[in-house]
Amino acid sequence: MKLLVFSDLHSNKVKLKKLISKIKKEKPDLVINAGDTSDFGDDFKKIAKEFKKTKIPMLIIPGNHESPKEIKEVSDNKTIINLHKKSFTLDNTIFFGYGTGGFAKREEEFELISKKFRKTIKKDSKIVLITHGPPYRTKVDLLPRIGHRGCFSYTHFLKMAKPVLHVCGHFHETQGVKDKFDKTLIINPGPDGVILKI
Repeated sequence: MKLLVFSDLHSNKVKLKKLISKIKKEKPDLVINAGDTSDFGDDFKKIAKEFKKTKIPMLIIPGNHESPKEIKEVSDNKTIINLHKKSFTLDNTIFFGYGTGGFAKREEEFELISKKFRKTIKKDSKIVLITHGPPYRTKVDLLPRIGHRGCFSYTHFLKMAKPVLHVCGHFHETQGVKDKFDKTLIINPGPDGVILKI
């Protein structure tokens, strides 16, 4: 399965144009958007329309710059699919999303929802986790002069569910950074977008 993953576009028109061109050229099976598509809602509906024109399904979660309500308003369950606190299955791969935040070291609501989600997973399924904030103590949450500022709850999920991929964003300092946690590839793709095959 071919994926184009990105995060933290922040209503940047130049980056948006390049990203749309990349989607049209690469023709991925799915686009994954890990949040902060807009800059506090600025031009969010216009940006969503541009993604809809590609006719490639996009799984989206809210970052800390847009609300779950705004995500719901642009979702059509065909080209833009709201993944916040939900799952989506394609072939043998289950995508599980949790957006907003990015600042908490622990997300209790995520822990409750993910525990229920793990009970539904079949043994032969591949899992992809999409969150806005990064997992704790990895290369994607390590900030200069500050240290690790990711979320313990996400790291615990990686230990328990062993997803093949974790897409996150939020920290601009680690855009483009990849890491490996056991069998999980973790990536903060940034607004340029990265092509992955799983």
